[in-house]
Amino acid sequence: MYTYDTVTEAVNNLRQRGYDIDFNQEYDCIACIAPTLSLQPNEFEITEVYRFEGPSDPADEAVVYAIESKHGEKGILVDGFGPSSDTASEAMVEKLAVRR
Repeated sequence: MYTYDTVTEAVNNLRQRGYDIDFNQEYDCIACIAPTLSLQPNEFEITEVYRFEGPSDPADEAVVYAIESKHGEKGILVDGFGPSSDTASEAMVEKLAVRR
């Protein structure tokens, strides 16, 4: 398992390792504009998770997900954590839950 001090380090290293799609979280899926791609929770697996906490401000919290689709596409989702996270369906919340 890799360790990183910043979100930027995590993203850069994941890109070097082939995670080249930028995913965005939507209500019930993760999506990408280029290439056009939309994945439901049952269509992808989270292969790595990195959580970053700000020293004193909860708004600085973020989580970086390394994601692989069932068809072999690899990408990254960077999202807020906790109170700053986006609204998501129950299936997406379960899929993206950070396991400790």
